Parts: sequence; structure tokens; C-alpha cells
Amino acid sequence: MVLVGEMRDYETISLTITAAEMGMLVFGMLHTNGATNTIDRIIDSFPADEQGQARTSLSESLVGVISQLLLPSADGKGRCAVNEILLKTPALPNTIREANTSMLNSIIQSGKTQGMQSMDDALFEFLEAGRITPQDAYMKATDKGRFEKLLSD
Repeated sequence: MVLVGEMRDYETISLTITAAEMGMLVFGMLHTNGATNTIDRIIDSFPADEQGQARTSLSESLVGVISQLLLPSADGKGRCAVNEILLKTPALPNTIREANTSMLNSIIQSGKTQGMQSMDDALFEFLEAGRITPQDAYMKATDKGRFEKLLSD
């Protein structure tokens, strides 16, 4: 098992993918705000002429992406970890290879029974439970319209 504290540059990301391709279990951390941004950032770290190969390598080795936001709790006494979860499905490798990351949200939505969840759904659940404020949910949401009407309540 390999734990990469932070994947900031081409060299680190390239070595991380290579280790995963060799069959090692690799956990890597990247400062992004969702599965789509994570995959795009990994690919964008490669030079343009290497991005096709990087997409293929990533598509074959990626098992999942867990994105986390730490938001202030509604009671002001701590923080809440809100997570987006993307797991490997038969559709995921092809989506990555074809640079069609806009389809990732559909994969997440159709994978709810396997434990996947979108960040917006997780934010909504925390909001309904009273664990975070409407303002914080709205500020972090992708679909602002879903949360906008809750701001005035």
C-alpha cells in the first residue's frame, strides 16, 4: 500500500498512477472539490501530448474518488465532513478515456445503491438534518438553484 500525502505536480501524479498500474493499492490526496475536478486535475497535470495515455492509465487503475468538505456545524461547535463518493463501475473507465467527465454525476446518481453519493445530495442530507446552515450548503453546492429557495427559510 502507498499513501501519497499530496499530489501536486506531474512527477508525483505520474508515479502514483504507475504504482497503481503495477497493482499497488494507492491512496492519493488532491485539493479539489469533487470527483469531476479530481479526474480533470490529474489529467491536466500531464503535458498535452501525454494526456491520452494518462486517461487510459487512470481509467484502468482508478477504483474510486472520495471528496470531502469540512463545513462548520450549524451549532458552531465543530465541523461536519460532507463527502462525495464515486466508485468504479463498468461505465467509469470509458467515461475517463473519452474525456467525458460531465457524465460522472450520472454515474454517481445511478450508483446510489452501491454507496455512491453526489456532494449536493450529501449537502442536502446534512442540511435537512440541521447539521449545517443553508448558507454553507448553498455556498458549496454545484446546483445553486436546489439550495437557493432554502436561504430565506
